[in-house]
Amino acid sequence: MAMTASNMLALGQQAADFCLPDTEGNNVSLADYNGSKGLVIAFICNHCPYVIHIAPQLTKVALEYQKKGIDFIATNSNDIKQYPEDDMSHMIEEKRNRNYPFAYLLDEKQDVAKAYSAACTPDIYLFNGDQKLVYRGQFDASRPTRISSGNYDSTKHQATGSDLTQAMDALLEGQHINSNQTPSIGCNIKWKLDE
Repeated sequence: MAMTASNMLALGQQAADFCLPDTEGNNVSLADYNGSKGLVIAFICNHCPYVIHIAPQLTKVALEYQKKGIDFIATNSNDIKQYPEDDMSHMIEEKRNRNYPFAYLLDEKQDVAKAYSAACTPDIYLFNGDQKLVYRGQFDASRPTRISSGNYDSTKHQATGSDLTQAMDALLEGQHINSNQTPSIGCNIKWKLDE
């Protein structure tokens, strides 16, 4: 695992189109979210300790803000040949275990991650009702505490989602969203070796 920061895609950029399979056997596209007040696209995976750290709160935040008109999507772009624990069967299990209330998509060709300049898990983007980027960066300032190799503790600094919720609140209230945003930190996306 290499600790990696977000690339911080330019604010105002239009959301890149996609059509990807989800854990329910559907193909999900950007157009499915036309008309929403906002759209969060989160690049995550099943095994990253930084994703595991935010997962319970991500579920809570998504449930709260979906009621307010903001949609959520999670996308897994890791190379499933190198990391079979991130394949679709494990994604189905992960969504069920985490009670994710949003579509969980597999970006097997990694084209969507590249289109969004995603670099790490989690990498989080918020688009407005016109699907223009208004926030990208960290879920919040919390990080899991490393105990030993592959062993992390999330109880010391629990995730709140404060950075993302502050941006979503401003979006919903028609207020200016501060452009001084902090990159997310997490595991690097596992790119295909032949790319």
